[in-house]
Amino acid sequence: MNDKKNSKKAQAIALYSGGLDSALAILLVLKQGIKVTALTFSHDFSCVDSNKSNPAVDPIEVGRKFGFDVIHLRLGPEFLQIVKSPRHGYGKNMNPCVDCRIMMLNKAKEYMVKLGADFIITGEVLGQRPKSQMRNNINLVEKKADLRGYLLRPLSAGLMEETIPEKEGLIDRNRLESISGRSRKRQLELAAEMGLEEFGAPAGGCLLTDPNYCRRLKDILDHRENPTPYEIALLRYGRHFRLDEKTKIIVGRNQQDNENLEKYGGPDYINFYVPDVGSPTTLFSGDANPENLEKAAAITARYSDDKYKDEVKVICRIPGKGGIQDEFTVAPRKYKKLII
Repeated sequence: MNDKKNSKKAQAIALYSGGLDSALAILLVLKQGIKVTALTFSHDFSCVDSNKSNPAVDPIEVGRKFGFDVIHLRLGPEFLQIVKSPRHGYGKNMNPCVDCRIMMLNKAKEYMVKLGADFIITGEVLGQRPKSQMRNNINLVEKKADLRGYLLRPLSAGLMEETIPEKEGLIDRNRLESISGRSRKRQLELAAEMGLEEFGAPAGGCLLTDPNYCRRLKDILDHRENPTPYEIALLRYGRHFRLDEKTKIIVGRNQQDNENLEKYGGPDYINFYVPDVGSPTTLFSGDANPENLEKAAAITARYSDDKYKDEVKVICRIPGKGGIQDEFTVAPRKYKKLII
């Protein structure tokens, strides 16, 4: 033991996703009397349209229950650049897990210095994920974040090289775990022992692991060099159609979609709807030539309650331009080949 180091209460910075593994890593460290400040991250590709990193968990409430502080950090434009061109490649879809991990650890390192903490912990389990949690990438992330010796993985600590806080007696290595692989049996046992009931599903917080979402994202990145946060937000709602290289429409699937399309669709979008019946909200952006406008009207009609009629009246509204409206009478059409 290092008496000088143990003259003060040790502190750790944790990466907290809201998932089972990151929560258990925190609780294992808390059990040894170490103060933990958890950083929880959200970004434009989080599964929920909010400041929660995981749709199933309120990190503030979990921290309050178990006695650790939680700080929320929003990853902005710099994260979009990583998604567009990750230095260390993608996972199965468009998830840049290695680069994302490095970015979050760099943020954690800033807080370690700012708060005078001694080390950083994560919930990584050796071999659990095929890209980011294989030993070579775990070591790569630690090296790139310049955290060699100061990054502790409590769930797999027994299988990894001893860290500086372990060597200095800040934390007892023998009270940490030696978990590896994809089975979660031991984690679930620990959760039951510790009374942990609130946790999200594995990888439950990131749309970049969803192939359908990634198809839409790739489409917009192929056509827009720097999409706005509003354009990124709209990717999670409705049905998306690419009419041509410049033109796209989004058609609401239900009332919630319609509300979100209206929320994020600003004055750059033309709106379509079918009056007097159940109708989707349709957002149109791009080349407003007569052919494209008629296609948008026909698709809007196809997803309205009047879709079985031979002809449907569709209203076209241009927001922010004095309420200018046009009217189309069209045959409902789906245009399957245009769906993104």
